[in-house]
Amino acid sequence: MSFNFPLVVTPAGAQPQDPATILAQLLAYVAGVEPGYTANLPGSLIEDISSTDVGAIVLIDRARVELINSLTPAGANAFLLNELGQIYGIVLGQPTNTSVNVVFTGTVGFVISPGFQVSDGTHVYQLVDGGIILSGGSSNPLTAVAVQSGGFAVPAHSVQTIVTSVPGGVTLAVDNPVAGTPATTSETEQSYRGRVLQAGLAASQGMPTYIKTLIQNVVGVVPRLVGVQVVTGTGIRVIVGGGDVLDVANAIFRSVFDPSHLLGAASAGTTVNASIDNFPDSYTITFVEPAAQVVTLDLTWNTNLANFTQGLAVNQAAVQALANYINNLPVGAPINTLELNNAFEVSVSSIIDVANITKMVWVVTINSIVITPTNEIYPIDPEGYATIANTDIAIVQG
Repeated sequence: MSFNFPLVVTPAGAQPQDPATILAQLLAYVAGVEPGYTANLPGSLIEDISSTDVGAIVLIDRARVELINSLTPAGANAFLLNELGQIYGIVLGQPTNTSVNVVFTGTVGFVISPGFQVSDGTHVYQLVDGGIILSGGSSNPLTAVAVQSGGFAVPAHSVQTIVTSVPGGVTLAVDNPVAGTPATTSETEQSYRGRVLQAGLAASQGMPTYIKTLIQNVVGVVPRLVGVQVVTGTGIRVIVGGGDVLDVANAIFRSVFDPSHLLGAASAGTTVNASIDNFPDSYTITFVEPAAQVVTLDLTWNTNLANFTQGLAVNQAAVQALANYINNLPVGAPINTLELNNAFEVSVSSIIDVANITKMVWVVTINSIVITPTNEIYPIDPEGYATIANTDIAIVQG
């Protein structure tokens, strides 16, 4: 006869039940199977058995509660902690084990996944993050960590064996141009608990944010030139300035749900199509290279101070501030007249009190065309970015 004893879970976790509640449930269950069952006669054998059973169920219940409530990185025993780490892909010892930077060469566009393993003939190392064979025929340096604990030397050019299988038709070689870093300590259990807990807390705020995060990690990408535009009912347009084409394509591939929904340029940008090989499939990753929108600024300003003689100092202070504002605008972001005013006023505040500035008139050109603002806004092409040289800023008092 089996007894399906219920589990009580509250916001504070699994909770043990008191013996009286357990006894009541036990007697109700037995009475349901054996009508007329009575166990409330003191000193009877039946009562003795039921009391003994309740004691056993109490122990079982509390053991179950402890096990369930230990399924957290903060409370798990060493074995369960390791199991939780495996779920999140967190390897014990990764921050402290011997590590080495390796470079792969081979088929352009081939994706090398995280966890890919290489060897020096004695020790095995696995990649912390993945990579891709770039258009030049080699990957960026990728960090690989020994799966064995302990400190040992990794001479330059000693890691040259591929352990993870490579599909037919793909050529791949590996080397470590510089010596590795031997482990000096072992990772503590507390450190591992913290990393497993952090992995479980990681959360995405949405695919566009995730796409931007991975792309901005690519070497050479300019953060302000990264944009993700969602076109309702059509797809996603990813705008990227800088970085190796295949490195960027791999970051996009790792972050989008469906590569077929990637859109090319619709206005000033340039469509880029990059082919990557993630065996057994190949994918074309489409993104947009933003176009430079060359800006010039002409400012005519004045003051109510009749004998003001520091016009040259005002010019020198304001030019760099205005250039910084323009050259830090994100891709597609417009130029705001109020921000121009603020940049000018802040930059010259040590020279002239803002209260004494009586006039600021701007003339803004984009790609040699004078732009008329709408509600104080000078629009930039959605696939473009504003850029200006200090010499293209003219400031005149008048």
